[in-house]
Amino acid sequence: MWVIGVAVMLISGCTVGPDYTRPSTPVPALYKEAGWKIGEPLDAIDRGVWWSVYNDPVLDGLERQIDVSNQNLAAAEAAFRQAEFIVAQTRAQFFPIASIDASAQRSRGGGTAGGGTTPVGGGGAGGRIANFFSTSTTASWTPDLWGRVRRTVESNVASAQASAGDVASARLAAQGALASDYLQLRVADELKRLLDATAKAYAESLRITRNQYASGIASEADVAQAETQLRSTEAQAIAVGATRAQLEHAIAVLIGRPPAELSIPPSDVVTEVPVVPAGLPSALLERRPAIAATERQMAAANAQIGVAVAAFFPTITLSADYGVMALQIAKLFTDQARFWAFGSSLAETVFDAGACGAVVGEARASFDLTIANYRQTVLTAFQQVEDQLAALRILADQAEAEAAAVKSAREAERIINNQWLAGTVAYTSVVVAQATALANEETALNIRQSRLVASAALIQALGGGWDASQLPSRERIEEEAPLNFSPFPPPAEVRTH
Repeated sequence: MWVIGVAVMLISGCTVGPDYTRPSTPVPALYKEAGWKIGEPLDAIDRGVWWSVYNDPVLDGLERQIDVSNQNLAAAEAAFRQAEFIVAQTRAQFFPIASIDASAQRSRGGGTAGGGTTPVGGGGAGGRIANFFSTSTTASWTPDLWGRVRRTVESNVASAQASAGDVASARLAAQGALASDYLQLRVADELKRLLDATAKAYAESLRITRNQYASGIASEADVAQAETQLRSTEAQAIAVGATRAQLEHAIAVLIGRPPAELSIPPSDVVTEVPVVPAGLPSALLERRPAIAATERQMAAANAQIGVAVAAFFPTITLSADYGVMALQIAKLFTDQARFWAFGSSLAETVFDAGACGAVVGEARASFDLTIANYRQTVLTAFQQVEDQLAALRILADQAEAEAAAVKSAREAERIINNQWLAGTVAYTSVVVAQATALANEETALNIRQSRLVASAALIQALGGGWDASQLPSRERIEEEAPLNFSPFPPPAEVRTH
């Protein structure tokens, strides 16, 4: 028996299956759309609070509530904790299983003495009454000879790390969505101020036109045009409220609150478009949580190949039993009542019609699938960064051109308005000039909104200051779940968050 034990100890260091190495993926040396400008230090973005580049305390306060109440993030964190406990379950297979059993039984047989009618033992009809007492301890251990459990733990740890990457992705997605909604809300505030100011100017034009009509200088059509322009602009200003309300509702849901409980007061602060350094493309592989998650999924799938290969090898189980049994409880712990047994068993599949080989093939195909997913995730990440870099570069040029157009339109409006007041041009010329100026200012606002949203999307595409070093280590995952384990659920008020 000791020979088997020694052999088990010697073989148990063997681990079958391929060791994991991260596959290569195409990585450009530089971003195509970054232009010739030298990149600025990444320290310009505070890790973890990347939205601070907008210098808005209201946005900062809203973003910090995501970690507290966002339900998508809460679900991702629960999935991560679930993955940790799956690791703990698998690690338990390294150790023996022991159980204790105790029983006490009182029974009456159905026979009679000598085939007659007198019950055995004189205990009345139905046979002899007997007692039986026993206690026993049973232990069994299936040593991990070929590394099946080790590979399973390796796979589950990698899956837990991928789940941690999913948590970071969920957090970043919520932060990015909130920043985008908030920036659009502030642009809506600017548009409302622009339309209100324009309506005020149009109201003055209408007053002047009515006075001129009363004096016989202007026609009734001029008054109608001036009033139409004013009411149309007022209607536009009112419509902005619907857009702003929807953005406010979306922000409330992102921070885990009913829309009725959140009101964001209008602000006169104009949010500037920040400069976002892109860094080198190679850094994106470590800064994007979605990439880190898919990379960990590859590691998990690779370990499953080893689990499948281990099925080709025999399984040895060591077992031992010790206990006592007696008909009287007083004799339960005497030498005569003791019993014990120990032994081992070996199991090996000799024919399964290729099932084990098919499982290995399935595991290898699953690994190839994760490789393709990983490379696609990397390519998509590069595309998203390039898209936002191009958007920011092109929108910056468009904003410069539109600023010149706004300036010209306002100057044309001023000149034509003076000519109208002097009686040298018809009021229709004023209406056209005013409409052109307003349209250009609205376009300029839309361009700035697009630039702000693109800046937030770029930071999100770059990982928002996250880094792969923030993934939990294998040691933390293996140790934390058992230490935090409790068989009792948390209070209801805790589970709601």
